[in-house]
Amino acid sequence: MDTSPNRWSDLALHPVRIRILRAVAGARRTTRDLAAALPDVPQATLYRHLATLVRAGLIEIAEERRVGGATERVYALPDGGITPDATALAAATRDDHTRWFTAFVSSLLSEFTRYLDREHIDYAADGVGYQQLVLHLSDAELARLGQDLSALLLPLVRHEPTADRTPRLLATVLLPVDPPHTHDPDTTKGPT
Repeated sequence: MDTSPNRWSDLALHPVRIRILRAVAGARRTTRDLAAALPDVPQATLYRHLATLVRAGLIEIAEERRVGGATERVYALPDGGITPDATALAAATRDDHTRWFTAFVSSLLSEFTRYLDREHIDYAADGVGYQQLVLHLSDAELARLGQDLSALLLPLVRHEPTADRTPRLLATVLLPVDPPHTHDPDTTKGPT
């Protein structure tokens, strides 16, 4: 799989591809499944973006089976997932990261807008929430947070879709923030 910054930039700048990848994450999907999950995407557009993702190695054809007189393809993410490795992240430029983050935020806004456009919404029952927290963590505590989150989330990511499971989007952003400006009274005293 090509995890170069250019490949990721190409992906990030296509919101439809991000939605396809999200639909395939954690599940094997046929083209029919994907069309149902993205009803606002024209079929020709869906096929074109699927083909691009398969060529790039970001989605694999996990299975081909005969259905009637046609061949049905089943798509899945590669075994290693699609997260760029540390080398690709280190090689990415500031502009690459700006484009990726913009696509990430735009994708969240698009998903939330689609949610708000539903005929019936119930924020509490749907588990909708968004907030910002500032955590004061040492490097060791940050590493432990990552390990704990992985231990908690990885089993849930592996859940297959069922009638009683609602797909839910969990998006995270973790970045350092500027420390609060402290007012030191000793530095503001004039001569005595």
